Amino acid sequence: MSGTYLGMPAFPTAAASATRDGQLRANLTHATHTIRDKRARAVAELPDWALLREAGAAIKDRTLRHLDGYLERLEAAVTAAGGQVHWAEDAEAANRIVTDLVLATGEREVVKVKSMATQEIGLNAALERAGVRAYETDLAELIVQLGDDLPSHILVPAIHRNRTEIRDIFRERMAEWGRAAPEGLSDRPADLAEAARLHLRQKFLDAKVAVSGANFMVAETGTMVVVESEGNGRMCLTLPETLISVVGIEKVVPSWRDLEVFLQLLPRSSTAERMNPYTSMWTGTTDDDGPRAFHLVLLDNGRTDTLADTVGRQALRCIRCSACLNVCPVYERAGGHAYGSAYPGPIGAILTPQLRGVGSELDASLPYASSLCGACYEVCPVAIDIPEVLVHLRERVVEGGEVTRNGRRVRIRPARGHAAERAAMRAARWTLDHPGVLRAGQRLAGRMRGLQPRRLPGPGRAWTASRDLPPLPAEPFREWWRRTRGEQREAGR
Repeated sequence: MSGTYLGMPAFPTAAASATRDGQLRANLTHATHTIRDKRARAVAELPDWALLREAGAAIKDRTLRHLDGYLERLEAAVTAAGGQVHWAEDAEAANRIVTDLVLATGEREVVKVKSMATQEIGLNAALERAGVRAYETDLAELIVQLGDDLPSHILVPAIHRNRTEIRDIFRERMAEWGRAAPEGLSDRPADLAEAARLHLRQKFLDAKVAVSGANFMVAETGTMVVVESEGNGRMCLTLPETLISVVGIEKVVPSWRDLEVFLQLLPRSSTAERMNPYTSMWTGTTDDDGPRAFHLVLLDNGRTDTLADTVGRQALRCIRCSACLNVCPVYERAGGHAYGSAYPGPIGAILTPQLRGVGSELDASLPYASSLCGACYEVCPVAIDIPEVLVHLRERVVEGGEVTRNGRRVRIRPARGHAAERAAMRAARWTLDHPGVLRAGQRLAGRMRGLQPRRLPGPGRAWTASRDLPPLPAEPFREWWRRTRGEQREAGR
């Protein structure tokens, strides 16, 4: 793993390699099954979970409909509280803003709170090019960084590693990044956690600049909210003199009353806890307490274009709980790296192609990284209909059409390699529009089912290379319905 998503192959190629890794599959299966079982028990404790879920979706939808107004309100509140707001149209702008802010302090090291937004824009690499070293302080992110690896899960970035692998990484790499691992380090969880604590403690005390994301931004007061389980976030948010937060514009919520809903939905969906162990909130700056300077970088990077898609915009409701990853049979077998994005799993399969477009082979393949079983929709705490968006994006890949890019309506061409699928779908649509042809075709297929091949020829060969071709029924559904229900109806007259 190179530490960057650039040049990653399309999902089928990457997934084929990942599924041959028996250790990876065992690690993923154990972790995802454990988390989703605990989540199911935590959710079952609340009799009004369905109402909470409905409320969360409604608040997000209302916020997205009036996003411009809430963001302006947030900017005014942050500024009034002593913070400074920066607007970043894309990843390049966000990286430039953060790099300039860090260099202006004269520092060359920063500590970081776990942040999906900074993963999305590749901030660590951008800082490194400017001579600034970023230290990840979340335990799982630390493991990923020391291992020159990439996160493979939203909540548990090192989910693909087992304890023995983590011990080896600590022994071999910790000294290069600061305090070395203790002599004779074992793979006991307590020993690994203690090694990380000792390693990170000095970083917290020395750092003058910290970079964070935020789970939520409250527009009415300009308050940032970070929820976490280890306490590293609180150390980063309070000790350094300068705090820079990079946050996607969709993370704003109108009021504290709205925040209450998400602080119930998020912990049970992500870590199966009734509340997060650490919930840190800060509003601007305060004399003699916390950072002296606070900068908020509001990141667009394709979100406004996503908002223009009336079907796909529901992906912006996401609160990054990762519940959809833990129930997805595709993710469980392929792992997160195969998605080639900071956002793996079902939510990544719909969010990444909207943020980045479907112009590359990798991004065009992501809407197909699903069995459409619907389990992701069932567990989503804000009711994102992921299967609906997947099908919508597949249509975009196959047919092309109008989309919004950089704020302008443009027409994109169909992705390469889908001509056979496009022809098959058009033929199916024509057949379904002509009942007589459909009926004749079903009868003919039923009579020839004894000649059905196990694998399709021609362009269909790729589809049946990894799937069993379903056997043709002896009797078409229409005839079965007429024979069974039709006779009953006749008898009832």
